[in-house]
Amino acid sequence: MTDTAETRTDTAENRVDTAENRVDTAENRVGTADGGGEHPARIASRASQSAASGKRKEEWLDLFAEDGWVEDPVGRSGFDPEGTGHHGREAISKFYDMTIANTDSLEFIIDDSLLCGNEVVNIGRIRTAMAGAQIDAEGVFVYRVNEAGKLQSLRAFWEVDRAMKTLKKL
Repeated sequence: MTDTAETRTDTAENRVDTAENRVDTAENRVGTADGGGEHPARIASRASQSAASGKRKEEWLDLFAEDGWVEDPVGRSGFDPEGTGHHGREAISKFYDMTIANTDSLEFIIDDSLLCGNEVVNIGRIRTAMAGAQIDAEGVFVYRVNEAGKLQSLRAFWEVDRAMKTLKKL
């Protein structure tokens, strides 16, 4: 095959189409690495996404272990100036009030999902609408569960500046 700009463009477009087609597959994919029943980390990640997008605060908080934490995004941000995360139910509740509660809608668009030990990594984007605008935060979203299936941590790797570049008026 000849490497031309036209060929590369077609290939990039095909990758986009493939990624969009994986959304349904990843969302419906179940099982553990050994082919058994649905994995607790994947169950917890889906429950977290459902509760957050449905703005069901208490349901979302109940998914976390007592000593669980949220880093969203990981590192320093306007949501977490020290970059240490939100630890324990009270801090996670405040995070919810500062972020999720202020949205008009949240949509989790997961392109792929990988299981590793007691964690699931979801790759995709979170589409947020608020105040007549929408942004897409592309990222890697890592959910770790404890032995009881409770969320030990939720760590979201995404770039605020990059997400802001997707801002559009609705």
